[in-house]
Amino acid sequence: MTTLVEISAQPLSVPRHQAAVDRAQSGACAIFAGVVRDHDDGRSVLELEYVAHPTAEMVLSEVAAEIGKLPGIQAVSVSHRVGRLIVGDLALVAAVSSPHRAEAFAAVAELVEQVKARLPVWKLQIFADGSEEWVNCP
Repeated sequence: MTTLVEISAQPLSVPRHQAAVDRAQSGACAIFAGVVRDHDDGRSVLELEYVAHPTAEMVLSEVAAEIGKLPGIQAVSVSHRVGRLIVGDLALVAAVSSPHRAEAFAAVAELVEQVKARLPVWKLQIFADGSEEWVNCP
């Protein structure tokens, strides 16, 4: 079951995603928090800007629903941030609950991989030297 899926310009919350997948019958909750780091390929990053295609939330919902159908998965939540983010901000939060940790770990890893592969969101990196670079832009 998918419980929380959103593309948001507002800061993301790990506790909110954990609460969204909390189930009494779950013995495991695996959470991934993607954080803006201060470097990329040896270059200092100051900030990022994420831009989403209008279909991004629909694609995110489809991915979450697919993960929710995996054996043993009880709940899924996932959100991606858009707009300007600074170092330390959360860009992606994903949470999955299941009766056992192996299922939860595998499912949250697959969820993140599918989001990275399929979500129509593009990233502009702004470097300390004043240069910029688009990433994942067709």
